[in-house]
Formats: sequence, C-alpha cells, structure tokens
Amino acid sequence: MGRIYGEDVPTRPAFPDAVGKGRRKAGKQDGDGPKGAPSDEKGLLLYIHVPFCRSRCHYCTFHSQAFNQVTFAWYHKLLLEEIKLWGARLKRPKLRTVYFGGGTPSLIPLSHLAQIMQALDKSFDFGPAMEVTLEANPDSATDVSYFRALLSMGVNRLSLGVQSLSDADLHALGRPHSAAMAHAAYTSARQAGFGNIGLDFIWGLPGQRLKGWVDQLAVVTSMRPEHISAYNLTLEPDTPMAALCAEDGPLTLPPDKEQGRMFVYGAEYLESMGYMHYEVSNFARMGFVSAHNSGYWSGADYLGLGPSAVSTIGRRRFENPRYMDEYDAYVRGGLVGREHETLTDTDLLREMVMLSLRTAKGLDLKEFRKRAGFDMIKRHERLIAALHRENLVRISHGFLRLTKNGMLVSNVIIRRLAFDGE
Repeated sequence: MGRIYGEDVPTRPAFPDAVGKGRRKAGKQDGDGPKGAPSDEKGLLLYIHVPFCRSRCHYCTFHSQAFNQVTFAWYHKLLLEEIKLWGARLKRPKLRTVYFGGGTPSLIPLSHLAQIMQALDKSFDFGPAMEVTLEANPDSATDVSYFRALLSMGVNRLSLGVQSLSDADLHALGRPHSAAMAHAAYTSARQAGFGNIGLDFIWGLPGQRLKGWVDQLAVVTSMRPEHISAYNLTLEPDTPMAALCAEDGPLTLPPDKEQGRMFVYGAEYLESMGYMHYEVSNFARMGFVSAHNSGYWSGADYLGLGPSAVSTIGRRRFENPRYMDEYDAYVRGGLVGREHETLTDTDLLREMVMLSLRTAKGLDLKEFRKRAGFDMIKRHERLIAALHRENLVRISHGFLRLTKNGMLVSNVIIRRLAFDGE
C-alpha cells in the first residue's frame, strides 16, 4: 500500500501471491481441493511463482530468496511435479493465460524453462491465442538470443521491471541494474521480435517531483512499449526503504499533494500519448491490455503454482506453503493438507466491488443488483451523492466508476461501499 492524501491506496495488481489474506480459514482438510475442470469456458488463469532474486530490493516484501543452483534444482523438480498433479486433478483444464512472476523469473535457465513449458503443455490445454507473460529484470535479461529463445518456447508477452530510468533512483531502490541496462534489455527484446512488451515503473520516489516524473514518462512513451505499469512507492515496515524514509532518515518522500498531482497528471499525460488508463496502475495501447491481470480484476478462476502462490477456483481459495521444506512436503504428499477457505456470498460481493472499482470500466450496477439482491445506489445514496459532489465517482451507462481523484483514495471509498455502509 502507498499513502496519498493521508490514506492507504492500493498500488499493485492482485497477483496470486498477494491475494486472500485476512479471511476466515476453513482449516486443513486432506485432499479437499477442487476436482474436475473449472467452469469458466474462457479458461483458467495460471500463475507460476519463481521465488528467487539475485538481491532483495530496498522496498520489496514479496516472498523470495537468493538464487543458487542447488535450491533452484529442488524447486524446479517440485514445480514439475505440482504441474503434473494439478493437471490430473483438474482433468487437463484449458488455460487462458500463463504468468511467470516473482521473484525474478528471468533467472530461470532456458533449458529449465523449456521443461516447464513442456510440462504445462502435457498437463493443461493451451487455449487459442493464449497469453504467456514472463517478468524479466534488465540485469538478467539483455541478450537478443535469450529473448529469441523465450519466443521459441511460447512466451509472447514480456514484463520488464525497469522501475526508473534514473540511476540515482535505481540506486535508492536497491535495483541491481542501471538505466543503460534497461534500455539495452528493451532494445534486445524488440530486436528478437517481441511485439508485446510492458514496462514497470515506480513513482513517488524520494526527491521526485511532478516535472521529473512527467519528463521520465516522455522518455518512456518515446520507446513505444505496448503496456506501462506505474505503481506508487510502497513503504512496508522493516524494509530498508522504510528506514531510509523515516523521520530521522536521509531520504524524504514527496508531499501527499505532490504525489496526487503526479498520479493525475501522469495518467493524463499517458492518455494523451495513446495509452488507455484501464486500471489504477496500468496503461495500455489499444489491443494490449493484460489478459492475465484483467482476468483477476474480473473475478476469473486462477491457479497459483510454486511456494506462497495463492489460488481461487470457484469458492475455494488456498495458499501454497511459503518455505521450500514445507512446499516439498506438500507436493510430495500429493497436494494434501494445505489450508483453504470457502468464500461466502458476502465475500464474493465485496471482492466484486473491490476489484471492479480498480478498473476504468467500474462496477456493473445491474450485475451487482442481480447478485446482491439490492441496489447499490439506493443503499448508499447519500454517500455516493457526496462522492459525486467531490468529483470522486461518476455513474454512466449503468456503471459506477472512480474518477482519477477517486482512484487516489480508492481504499477509503471501497471500504465505505463494501464494508462499512453509510
């Protein structure tokens, strides 16, 4: 979470290893996972967590560990077995997307990645025009031949973790690459033939101001990536970045008002350059919206593989063990014994509100009324009227949408609509 205008603001998409915390657990029930193919005819979203990095960035709290050959070989063997087990349990379900996230998936040796893709092909039904995304860091992916190999294996979408094109900012973030390496990685991917590249950035950095952010976006848009993700810097407790930005620390974050301007004007600039603002932190050229992330925001079923990955299939949500020894026991035991929760009607409605309001499309009021049995606008008439007066929400064509100012305080609005009532 970031903080803008004194409020927590969600800044990252709902990847499987960050979903499903803080809910009621149904407890461990051996062998009580979903069986049979998921009901979604479009196919299942598949997320593979690669929990390895060369070093931990100063702001990161995602589950990862230092890369070494012995531990990776252990992980790789277990992942192949988990793929096989889930394919059998779900009766070779159709996949809509595959997403390799981390961690640093570009640390996977190409020979091992080929084996993973082959295992997926044997155990799952690859849907037509399936989107396959791999996250890559510029320090571990710069060679044209590497990107050509990815394409030959079926990876057709690349997500480059650039974060900044300023060497000073990259140093403060603890990133292991330079701006020159980021440019080189992007150029190599293009030369290899990638036609769908997303670049990830972080804004609201120490010492950053609106002009510097928009100037950087001008450079980014001149590169013409198909997709841009722009996340507000998240200060998590017990991270080096949090200590550096503490009251007595050497770094200072931009004031809340300045961060608000960076979000609004940055988004408007990207839109003026042909990028559709389709989710709080995500922008895409026409035809290049991320199918994987859009699936999460629309409430599609997803299966997470690898340590700490989370899955939601139907009403069941479950999380893989975080640590390798526990993950080993779980996989070798036949996917038995992990904790799960059963989502209630109320849980599903709340998630519908939370996820829909992150998107430019917004909340489908007719569909909400059908599922909930009551009218959202009538139930929260005074609250929504007040939000409308403050230019935080708009209602059009049957959808409730957040304005850009509303997106700045989306957590507050969502909490009022989905949890607190009026």
